[in-house]
Order: sequence, then structure tokens, then C-alpha cells
Amino acid sequence: MAVRECDVLIIGAGPAGLAAALYASRAKLSTVVLDKGTPGGQVRTTWSMENYPGFARGMTGPELMDRFVDHAKEFGAEIVRGDVATVSFGGELKIVTTQKGEEYRARAVIVAPGAEPRTLGLPGERELRGKGVSYCATCDADFFEELDVVVIGNGDAAVEEAMYLTKFVNSATMIVVHDEGILDATAIIRDRAFKNPKMKWAWNSVVEEIRGDGIVESVVIKNIKTNERTELEANGVFVFVGTVPKTDFLKGHVDMDKRGYVIANELMETSADGVYCAGDARVKYLRQVITAAADGAIAAVAAEKYIHEEEGFREMVLDRENPVMVAFWSPTSQVSLDFLPAVERIAEQRAGKLNLVKIDIYKNQRVAGRYGITEAPTMAFFRKGQLVEKVCWPTNESELASVADKVIGG
Repeated sequence: MAVRECDVLIIGAGPAGLAAALYASRAKLSTVVLDKGTPGGQVRTTWSMENYPGFARGMTGPELMDRFVDHAKEFGAEIVRGDVATVSFGGELKIVTTQKGEEYRARAVIVAPGAEPRTLGLPGERELRGKGVSYCATCDADFFEELDVVVIGNGDAAVEEAMYLTKFVNSATMIVVHDEGILDATAIIRDRAFKNPKMKWAWNSVVEEIRGDGIVESVVIKNIKTNERTELEANGVFVFVGTVPKTDFLKGHVDMDKRGYVIANELMETSADGVYCAGDARVKYLRQVITAAADGAIAAVAAEKYIHEEEGFREMVLDRENPVMVAFWSPTSQVSLDFLPAVERIAEQRAGKLNLVKIDIYKNQRVAGRYGITEAPTMAFFRKGQLVEKVCWPTNESELASVADKVIGG
């Protein structure tokens, strides 16, 4: 089995993964991007990118992603093809294996596998995707100015997207499987839609086929009560039946919501130390190229900080021959500030036998959390890489000195 090591392994080469690769490699971290297909993600299916800042008209999705790829490679990122089979995030080195048996070991991992629109598998849907078939009103609405479109779906997201489309289109016809007047959308959204003069409705109906010669020209609609089929002319079809995050390989390794989206904080940190999530696969408000790229940048910077913190903690604490007293303190805690001189005296009196390391608990929450330290001041004593004693809020200098001598003598 081939084994490779790197500082940062990025899973997914969409805009999030490629932006992360750019930032990580530019920070002089050895960076590998693993993707099972052609780099670019969903953006490769987008005919034109008009809402990515700085490009206005004339930039296609594939062209933009090619620039992302070139930019990341310019700073040394390596993009390799591989389909993830298993992951193991519990150790100091995170291990990812591919379907072909290749093994990658990284100090930090950024998962950016993306999400994909839930498709219906209709005849013509795949062939006309990006040629009138769309899954994103925010991305593509302005291509359909003064034209007629069909919207499939009737939940909150579908109705809201349809109303957004009416800012541009001549009409938006929603194909609804329910009886007239019944939508899966909430009442307030439903009422707004019914008042919108550009909204049209096809009740008790489903779309059976999307037709067109190179571009969408019509849809075939079936009435589920009468089985009558009609052909409705349309210039575009918008499908809003949800998205599916590509996160199956992460189940049981990081926290996810019930839909399978990864839960990550504003630093893109997941529930696993040293593992970050960026882009459409995480729980977030807006899924666009610009937000994916922003996620990737944040994740890479956070991963760099994590790697350096872990490296520093290992050098200063875990790999030391002598016992180490780690003072977890906070500049916002007056008790911490008042007690630090005593801590320094204890260390000075035991020079050569006890090392002192001071850590700001709020700037290093991951390290503190790993050892169950939640308040400052807390003194943690390590011997040969292991936590052996912990003293929270020492009552006085002599109490702490006694613990220090016990650790040294142990």
C-alpha cells in the first residue's frame, strides 16, 4: 500500500477545496488535494459565472475553476485523483485511504466534498442541465429575463426561489403534486406566492419529461388525477427538491445534522481535532461559489494555526524530559494575572527540574478542551507527555508548590 504524508490533506477540489489549497500551500504547508473527478465541483456545470466578484459577464464556470486550479498549483498545492474509502481522525496524524488502497497521513484535514442538487432523473434533465435546467435561482435567474420558466417543488425553498425568479422572468409556473391551494410551504410564504402576479400554478401535476434541442423548449406535464398529459412551452426548468451533501464517508467521524451536513463553527472546526469542513457540505446559510471560497480560506488559516499550536505544544510540553507545569491563564481574568508571579517563582525555584509553559486558555481552546480545562487559572502538570496532576484555582502558593514537588519526585 502506498503511504504519503503531508501537512494538510484536502478532500474535494471544488471552490472551497481549491481556495483552501491556495491558502495552505501559500503558508508553506505541504498540501495535497484529493478529488475523484475533474477539479471544479458543481461549478463546472455552470455555463456562466455572473455573480462572482470581478468577472461580471463572459466567465464560464469551468474557466473560473481552471483559474482556481492554476492559482493553487502556483503555490505548490498538488491535486491528485482518488475516491475516499475510509477515514480515521483519532490520532495525531489523520489517516485517509482511497478506494484503490492509497493511504494519506496528514496533520490536518479539510473536508470539502460539496453537496449536489437532488435530481429527479427525468428524461432530458441530465442532457439539458446548464442549458435551461438549473438548480439555483440565485445563480441563474438573470439568464431568463422576460422568459417563461417552470419550477419543480413546492416547499419553502422552492416557493421562495420561484418568487425570486419573478424579479427577472415573465412567468414562473410551479408544478405542484397537491390539490389546488395546497403547498408544503409555510402559510406566510404560500400567501405571498399566491399574491404574486407572475406566479402560475399547475395543480395535481408532475413533470414527466424535459424537452429541447440543445436548450430547454418545453416540459411534459401529467395530471395525476386524470392521467392527462400536456406539453407546456418553457425556456427554463428550475428544480428545487433539496440538496444532498456528499458526506457518507464522514458518518461516525464528525458531528452532522440529520440531513448529513457537517456541523462546523466559524473557524470551520468540526467535532474532530484537526479536521475542518468548508463549502456546501457544512451547515450554512448560503451555498455559493463566493461563500465556499471564503470557507476554504478560513479553514486553511485555522488549520495552519492548529498545526503550529500542536507542534509548539509537543515541543514545549509533551516531548520534554523534565516535568512541565502548564499555566492555563487568561488576560481577562484578574485572578490569573494576580497568581502568575507565584507560578513563575515556583518554576524559578525548581529550575532544571520543572519547566513552565504559559498558555492563554481562550487562544488555545482546543488544547485546553482536550485536557478538560475550562477555567483560568488552571495548572496542569505533565510528565513524559502525560497529564499527571491538575490544580484548578490554587488557593495559595504553598499548595501549588507542594503539587509541583510531588510531580518532580514522582
